[in-house]
Amino acid sequence: MQTEARQWAMFAHLSALAGVIIPFGNIIGPLIIWQMKKEQFPLVDDQGKESLNFQITMTIYLIVALILCAVFIGFILAPLLGIADIIFVVLASIEANKGIPYRYPFTIRLVK
Repeated sequence: MQTEARQWAMFAHLSALAGVIIPFGNIIGPLIIWQMKKEQFPLVDDQGKESLNFQITMTIYLIVALILCAVFIGFILAPLLGIADIIFVVLASIEANKGIPYRYPFTIRLVK
């Protein structure tokens, strides 16, 4: 498998970490990379969609957790979701760099 394809697939996952600094950067980063490179590299098409779906799912879960802050459980869920997001992004990036397609757990696959 091409090194360039593996690197772009890895970047599709790592770009989600932009959400730490930029609001909705976790969605915008993977979306941009996927749109730019999906035609050129099948691996980037697959992994870009996977990253995008996971980040959309995590954003939905975070919104629910923030609503649940009214009953205090959200104060526990929100940080756990953030930590899980970072861990899964790093794992996916490592696998993508090896050329192995990664499937995130608990993901709603909205983008097909």
